[in-house]
Amino acid sequence: MSSRINLDSLLKRVEKPGRYIGNEINQVAKDPERVSCNFCFAFPELYEIGMSYQGLQILYNIVNLKENIYCQRAFAPNVDMEKIMREENVPLFTLETKMPVKEWDIFGFTLQYEMTFTNILNMLDLAQIPVRKKDRTEKDPIIIAGGPCAYNPEPLCDFIDMFLIGDGEELLPKVLELYVSCDKDREKFFNEAAKLNGVYIPSFYDVEYNEDGTIKKLCKLNENAKDVIKRSFVEDIENIPYPEKPIIPMVEAVHDRACVETFRGCTRGCRFCQAGMIYRPVRERSKARILELVEKQIKNTGHDELSLLSLSTSDYSQFESMIYDVIDYTKSQNVAVSLPSLRIDKFAFNVLYRIQEFKKTSLTYAVEAGTQRLRDVINKGVREEDVLTSISEALKLGWGHIKLYFVIGLPTETFEDLDGIVDIAKKITDINYEINGRKGGRFNLNISVSIFVPKADTPFQWYPQDTNEVIREKQRYLREKLKMKNVVFSYHNNSTSSLEAVFARGDRRVGALIYRAFELGCKLDGWTEHFKEDAWNQAFIDTGISKEFYANRTRSYDEILPWSHIDCCVSKQYFLSEAEKASRAVTTKDCRYGCNDCGINNEIYCPLGGIYNE
Repeated sequence: MSSRINLDSLLKRVEKPGRYIGNEINQVAKDPERVSCNFCFAFPELYEIGMSYQGLQILYNIVNLKENIYCQRAFAPNVDMEKIMREENVPLFTLETKMPVKEWDIFGFTLQYEMTFTNILNMLDLAQIPVRKKDRTEKDPIIIAGGPCAYNPEPLCDFIDMFLIGDGEELLPKVLELYVSCDKDREKFFNEAAKLNGVYIPSFYDVEYNEDGTIKKLCKLNENAKDVIKRSFVEDIENIPYPEKPIIPMVEAVHDRACVETFRGCTRGCRFCQAGMIYRPVRERSKARILELVEKQIKNTGHDELSLLSLSTSDYSQFESMIYDVIDYTKSQNVAVSLPSLRIDKFAFNVLYRIQEFKKTSLTYAVEAGTQRLRDVINKGVREEDVLTSISEALKLGWGHIKLYFVIGLPTETFEDLDGIVDIAKKITDINYEINGRKGGRFNLNISVSIFVPKADTPFQWYPQDTNEVIREKQRYLREKLKMKNVVFSYHNNSTSSLEAVFARGDRRVGALIYRAFELGCKLDGWTEHFKEDAWNQAFIDTGISKEFYANRTRSYDEILPWSHIDCCVSKQYFLSEAEKASRAVTTKDCRYGCNDCGINNEIYCPLGGIYNE
């Protein structure tokens, strides 16, 4: 390996040099020359975004527990640092040792958001690694990727050697150890890895297309290639190592706090939510283990805020007793508690009261749709009276900043549903006047509206996204209607959301679009100030890729989808049933009140439904 890169002259010329210096508290130090495998975990975004991602902390901790493997980190540099690195011919480096990533054995990306795809290509190029896998040699690192976007890996197949599908805590170390046991022989490694659940090697497959552009069939090119790649599961998260000494960011992260995952999975079954499907079944940590992790993280970090993470925090089976014990401890340590993902219909007001004794933060509610009909279509399971009662109680307790999340462009949506959003905002402002008097006090209601993106492995994977023209009309409509005192209306960029849909439902041909956009300078696409809409439009023209074909058309139930060979272990029949129920605005009960036969318990023990095939 080459010597460490000297960054002294570079860091004096950039904003926030702390993004690049490493040496954080609780960072792991090993000698790269004395381990069997050097692995770089890359988050394809800026440092402060990546260091907010708890999955990085979890996998970094687990991999580094292996004495013979060293996991280091790399992030996308900001434009000022990248410019200097290219001018000075400085390749992308790891934070821990400042060694060039191109000298590592395996370079792995986490795929959390489709709009980071060009960042992946840019990081490979900045690392001086050929962007397309067909141009690489044995001297280049093996490029792997995992995360929720890997459930449709096809748009990135030109660039990624291997995808890891599902929970990574057991699969990632297993793959890295396999690489060592294969004496770093790539052919042997790929052939052996393909036998593991959760491993997808794109070069082992080819795709044939019909004349109308849909997929005809997936062809296997290797005897070890499986017909279907099933996701990897962690059956028991209680005993999986969890960070007790997480790395403390050198630069303030977006979410700069201690984080403990209370449980994984969700039973609610919202039909637009990919996470609620791909993280099934629910697997809880015990209350004792949660409290142990809370105490250790606060002791080892000094954070003044704690977040309890899950897809629906208040659905934890011992929620109230657990949260009271947590609050008792955090209050004694002068630490505030944050509870994201609370359900309005199960919000314990006495818990809210206890939290506000220490620190009031803004309260956030994911209402999603403006009318009960549309909430039934998406199976949200929240009623308007739940929303209003909860917010009324919060206002009485002194909260003044309320944020409501909605999604527009949902299947079957009408302008009456948009009027429902306006109506809810009016009712909340009226409630505030009733409680806080004619002037309304220090009150702020933020209505945030995102755009529906159909995702793989959801009941809405067959539904189209609204066109940009329709979305703009809906945004204008709401903007005019929500011009109210103390109400702030914000909404997502419809251009990035339409691109997100193209990538979320794309096939291998979309890789050419991503590569062309990268050539035209696209990167950091999730940032408004860096998004280059004209360049993306040119990339569509240059490659002949149709946005409408991928984002705006309804897909038939019998169409072979680009991700049909990736099995999240929720059955297609369940998705079909839920899609049909959505068309009739029929709801499905929460799994906690009876199994809905989604199919997950044919693969792994589900505490709510057992295993049917035993």
